[in-house]
Amino acid sequence: MLPVAGSRIVTVSSTGHRIGAGIRFDDLHGERSYDRIAAYGQSKLANLLFTYELQRRLAPHGTTVAVAAHPGAAATDLGRNLPAPARLLLPVVMALIAQGPAMGALPTLRAATDPATLGGQHYGPDGWWEGKGHPHVVASSDASYDLSVQRRLWTVSEQLTDVSFAA
Repeated sequence: MLPVAGSRIVTVSSTGHRIGAGIRFDDLHGERSYDRIAAYGQSKLANLLFTYELQRRLAPHGTTVAVAAHPGAAATDLGRNLPAPARLLLPVVMALIAQGPAMGALPTLRAATDPATLGGQHYGPDGWWEGKGHPHVVASSDASYDLSVQRRLWTVSEQLTDVSFAA
């Protein structure tokens, strides 16, 4: 990694990171028990845990920062593989709470370009339940701030990928 002042790494998460029971280290890949909604929530929580741990590792170098963003409820094709009853209700729900894809992209764009962005921040929409609106700094779940889980996930990721980060 080159030390370039002002550079940043933006990870996309979701309010879905609040779904489920956290990181299931005993069945990380869902081989014994799999639920697609819980797996989605776990993956988005892992994105935040990774971002916060990465920021902690980058901080001493003072050049690159790690930040996260989520689009809120963006009217995209994400629900195309839901069970039929949910797919039928989805357009009604999305009409009430969602925003278009362009607005959903704004939190990520702000995280990537706002000169005032600080490492470890998390951007999302400013509206009700962070579903839609203009991007601002939001808090993530308590589980995402757990230092021991951040470190453990980092270590497990290094072991699974056989890649280590030298920072």
